[in-house]
Amino acid sequence: MAVSSALHGVVRRREDPRLVTGAGKYTDDVQPAGCLHAVFVRSPHAHARIASVDVSGAVSLPGVVGVFQAADLAFESETPRPRLCADEVKFVGDAVAVAVAETREAAVDAAAAVAVEYEILPALVDTTRALEAGAMLVHPDKGDNLAFEFDLGEEGALEGADVVVRSRFINQRLAAVPIEANAVVAEPDGEGGIRMWTSTQVPFGVRGAVADSLGLPEASVRVIAGDVGGAFGAKLMTYPEQSVIAAIAKKLDRPVRWFEYRTENMVAMTHGRGHVQNVALGATAEGKLVGFEADVIADAGAYAGLSPPQLVLTALLASSVYAIPRIRWRGSCVYTNTAVMSAYRGAGRPEAIAMIERAMDMLAAELAMDPAELRRRNLIGGPFPYTTATSLTYDTGDYAKALDLALEAAGYMELRREQRTRRETGDRVQLGIGLCTYVEMTAVLNTTEFGEARAEPDGSMVIAVGTTASGQGHETAYAQLAAQMLGVPIDSVRIVQSDTGVVARGSGTSGSRSLQLGGSAVRGACIALVEKARMETARRLEAGAEDIVRMPDGRFGVAGVPATALSWAELASQAKLVAQFDFEQDDQTFPFGCHIAVVEVDIETGEARLVRHIAVDDCGTVLNHMLVEGQIHGGVAQGVAQALYEEFVYDADGNPLTTSLIDYVIPTIGEIPQIETISMETPTPLNPLGAKGIGESGTIGSTPAVQNAVIDAVSHLGVRHIDMPLHPMRVWEAIREARGS
Repeated sequence: MAVSSALHGVVRRREDPRLVTGAGKYTDDVQPAGCLHAVFVRSPHAHARIASVDVSGAVSLPGVVGVFQAADLAFESETPRPRLCADEVKFVGDAVAVAVAETREAAVDAAAAVAVEYEILPALVDTTRALEAGAMLVHPDKGDNLAFEFDLGEEGALEGADVVVRSRFINQRLAAVPIEANAVVAEPDGEGGIRMWTSTQVPFGVRGAVADSLGLPEASVRVIAGDVGGAFGAKLMTYPEQSVIAAIAKKLDRPVRWFEYRTENMVAMTHGRGHVQNVALGATAEGKLVGFEADVIADAGAYAGLSPPQLVLTALLASSVYAIPRIRWRGSCVYTNTAVMSAYRGAGRPEAIAMIERAMDMLAAELAMDPAELRRRNLIGGPFPYTTATSLTYDTGDYAKALDLALEAAGYMELRREQRTRRETGDRVQLGIGLCTYVEMTAVLNTTEFGEARAEPDGSMVIAVGTTASGQGHETAYAQLAAQMLGVPIDSVRIVQSDTGVVARGSGTSGSRSLQLGGSAVRGACIALVEKARMETARRLEAGAEDIVRMPDGRFGVAGVPATALSWAELASQAKLVAQFDFEQDDQTFPFGCHIAVVEVDIETGEARLVRHIAVDDCGTVLNHMLVEGQIHGGVAQGVAQALYEEFVYDADGNPLTTSLIDYVIPTIGEIPQIETISMETPTPLNPLGAKGIGESGTIGSTPAVQNAVIDAVSHLGVRHIDMPLHPMRVWEAIREARGS
């Protein structure tokens, strides 16, 4: 059964009335009767031994139920990141104890009254020194600071190049800053198990981690993720606090609640990016790429999160949309006394695209060639599937078309003329135009998902799916798809997700996987349900299954005999109509596109302002254009934020300096212009919907475009490169250095 073209329209988000009116139910809205409140005691030091912990003053305070340390909670398993530190802390934010009280205010006071004596140790923050001889060891038992290393390709990648550009790029550390921080509510279920609510992308992953820590069968742990106020990859991890709160609830036989304050979230939630990239890109005098070399150091933080596998993704995507014959790539992931590094929107792919796109602009400048022309000469033209020098196989692509559409929409030649005029007249405010042609991979490393469709006696439909929404519009997309497949009104479809008690299984949401995998699983379940309805109709009407058809009004009956046809409600009233489907995609998919950023830079102050942003993105078949545009808008905002504003900073001793939204700058609507979106549709053959992911494309395409635009604005002054974020002081200093003043 094919998906009809009528499906691909605009259906308004079903979630919005609930969410924008404040009727959503987030984890902190769950307040079981008699619930206790928990507050963690966290290390203020980047590296220290725990000499003693005195809880006597805390437990004597009114309303305090207890203060728990590692020894008080007997976990059945260990994890690389301690659930509670007993002997040593490795970064500012490491948890040492947790205070539990009848009220949140009492718990805050109790946590503040816990007296921890620390023996401060040297801290390692600089990743470039982590592997040097004599470097301080974050984990002495490991013998060095290497968390992971990966390399591919052979030496000599640049042989035959007439021109080689070399540079070092910093892809800075970012905090995820979701509007809803981490939160957990756990309560005993009365049968020896635990029921818990948590703000997560992976409820089944949390269930497994909590069950493992408490020594319970997974069936005894129910995890519910209600409305999730943003995740961006940082809620892909399972956190120590989830198991700790569950263990305390079980120990006390009472429900327990915890949520992060913003400053706590900034230091304790995982961070993203954090690469130092040494690159070299070679080409012929005519601008044909010959080879690419990269030596990358990635920050793992104090414990190994998802930074190591993301380093592999960065390597594999190194060639992006370009036909680069040879690639030599080396990568090291190292421990530091900082917050754990993990997924952040794009998770390894933005780092790759930022690296090659910045190098392409530097090469264009070296060759005195227009950046758009250099890209055009080197774009992969097919045929598809196409296998790159790093052995990735791209499913489909039309990179030249994306570039052409973006250039036309931007009025590229006119922008270049305006730029020349401003330079010739010596304007204080200069114009910069930045390009990024990109490809990314979605449904990364996890290509299976579960779907279920069930008909109810009242004629409504219940669709269960193993993905988890955090603002993407899943309820709308899945209901829209199921309604069309089942021939029912969209308002009669109810979506169930993010609850391990009512969804059989699932892998959650990450890597822009939801529609292509979850949607395909829903589609498969709906097809199977229709077939069950046909069989039930044949049984009820005592007819052959081959004679049963769908009537124009959606009922099932014998061809040519509409009077006897049966509705979904009639069929479900006498039979259990439910179908499950596990979809497995053969490989990951590769969305692509081209972004063009237009900036104005005040060369006297260094202030850069984004004035236009053109985004051409191809995510295969589009189910709902409004949802796609929403994802692009949000992604571009986060990409612009990295290019111009955001950076999480530690001092040399490992003290975090950007722990609030006063210090850590995120853009508001005033800093993001209207985003001009253009949609391409190049369907993938890897799933029946033809869909690829879109959740991270906006971030991947926008960051290099904006960085390139700012540097382009001042390149005529001699500026060759500026690392992100390109805040006014950094741009001003680069201009001064280039001018020799």
